[in-house]
Amino acid sequence: MKAKSITLLVVVPSILLLSGNVVAQTDSSYDERTPWGDPDISGMWSYASLTPLQRPERLEDKEFYTPEEAAQIFANTQQDSPDRPGDVGSYNYQWFDRGEISADFRTSLIVDPPNGRLPITEAAIANQRERAEYLRDHAADSWLDRTNWDRCISYHGVPPVSSGYNNSYHIVQNENFVAIHVEMIHDVRIIPIDGRPQLHDNIRQWNGDSRGYWDGDTLVVRTANFSEKTRHRFPSSQNTVAVERFRRVGEDMIDYSFTVEDPTVYTQPWTAIRPMPRLTDYKQYEYACHEGNYAMTYILRGARAEEARALEQNSSEN
Repeated sequence: MKAKSITLLVVVPSILLLSGNVVAQTDSSYDERTPWGDPDISGMWSYASLTPLQRPERLEDKEFYTPEEAAQIFANTQQDSPDRPGDVGSYNYQWFDRGEISADFRTSLIVDPPNGRLPITEAAIANQRERAEYLRDHAADSWLDRTNWDRCISYHGVPPVSSGYNNSYHIVQNENFVAIHVEMIHDVRIIPIDGRPQLHDNIRQWNGDSRGYWDGDTLVVRTANFSEKTRHRFPSSQNTVAVERFRRVGEDMIDYSFTVEDPTVYTQPWTAIRPMPRLTDYKQYEYACHEGNYAMTYILRGARAEEARALEQNSSEN
């Protein structure tokens, strides 16, 4: 079970009221500054969102939900799913922090391409299919076959995509660095903004190498040098480059967007937007990830037991 902090949320019965609060807190004239003059983006912020990264295929060209549809999607998250036979179940809904549908009721976070879909190449789709088939038969040959999440190494990658819980960013800054503590799996991003060059191309990291600069009141962060072992929550490769933009637009709101480019995976760059509201009175606690400490042993042991049972069955049949 993933360890998590408990998010204190006020559940509003109407998604319209919830979204209305988000809109009301946006103020284009906001101009809070640090003592050294940079825009102040420090604080605790949420990137939780019920809006999916890409538009579901069944929605085709539908760009926006109706208010009633958005309200129903939110209401569906406020109840437990029935347990399936033989399933140990999951957390009940109070443990989840899924956010809400975007205030403009978009059906996807992706705004470019206009169809809201990832512009993935046919070759990348084939590679994904091939990897899925391999893992179906080799799910636990070794710990290397398990996800980075199972191994407690990293979860989201950069940029992050909302999950069921632990969707908070704690941002601190000084004149030379911006640091982002990601709640999910203890990631900390240290982003130089002092003009130093990107790491050499031979140096690869789980969450890439980030460099930032101020473009007016917007912090622009370019991240490259991902490892070939990096697993984002969208198709990617070691050639992926992500450019994020953070702009404080109110006491309780950051406008956040990101563009991903990778010609080995996508036919064109794609862009997503997701406002990040402030989390008032929210605290991050240690993410004590026990999957890599305990569950990994049992996952691998169970796989070896299944292999032994299959060999025994084959021997008896022959």
